[in-house]
Amino acid sequence: MGNCLGEKRLVIITGLSGAGKSEAIRSFEDLGYFCVDNLPPVLIVKFVELFCHSDGRFAGVAIVCDIRGGQFFDDLFVAFQELEALGYKYNILFLEASDEVLIRRFKETRRRHPLGPERGIAESISEERRRLGELRGRADRIIDTSSLTVAELKKQITAYLEKTETDRLTVTCMSFGFANGIPLDADLVIDVRFLPNPFYVESLKNLTGNDKEVDEYIFKWPIAQRFMDKLLDFVGFLTPQYVSEGKTHLTIAIGCTGGRHRSVAMANRLAEYVRSQGYKTVLEHRDI
Repeated sequence: MGNCLGEKRLVIITGLSGAGKSEAIRSFEDLGYFCVDNLPPVLIVKFVELFCHSDGRFAGVAIVCDIRGGQFFDDLFVAFQELEALGYKYNILFLEASDEVLIRRFKETRRRHPLGPERGIAESISEERRRLGELRGRADRIIDTSSLTVAELKKQITAYLEKTETDRLTVTCMSFGFANGIPLDADLVIDVRFLPNPFYVESLKNLTGNDKEVDEYIFKWPIAQRFMDKLLDFVGFLTPQYVSEGKTHLTIAIGCTGGRHRSVAMANRLAEYVRSQGYKTVLEHRDI
């Protein structure tokens, strides 16, 4: 049959219940995608063929498939095989959030979890994570929506869709504070809490790693300079390996205690290095 999608993208949106898939599909609609929510996997190929016979005014295809499909959801990997056999390229966008956030969202909306009511919300979330583990591993982009607003989610989706086939790898360099939890969508987590902390210097306490004074304080210590050299060498070795493996997005999260000083300065320098290597780079300071 061949790939009648041409340059247009087919995105399978999936992930945990309550993680924001409804908001995501609305973002895709706003961006001109031909969308359908909760489509049984056995109909994916038919839906793509329908799109191929449309008037061509859509930017691409976005399909939400999740645990709501019940027993039909188990056919999703079969659908992937059919798409590949027919020459259709596809991307998988996986949305997730922390257990605490998901539980709060279900309680606030008074919605029932799709795996209920025979089990509690926490147990249902745990079981859903287990069932989606393999699918999460196949995703080319994972977004943790725990601390995102609807506007921020749309911004991340827009950036995700801006990638083209010629983009080798997009690297997100993120700073965070361990006090606020480890980012769920991080591929690599680097702990820099062993470095001297500017928080305990009165003149630096209320500044951030974006300020020159804080950056100079951190990197005046030989241990910080040695660590950064080793980190850049490590990342420089890893990124080509990920490109060869076909990975399209890498998130490196650097954490200190509060996420305002050491991790910010380190993430800034890491992003500068990654960008200099020719990779599309996103710099994000989660807790600043």
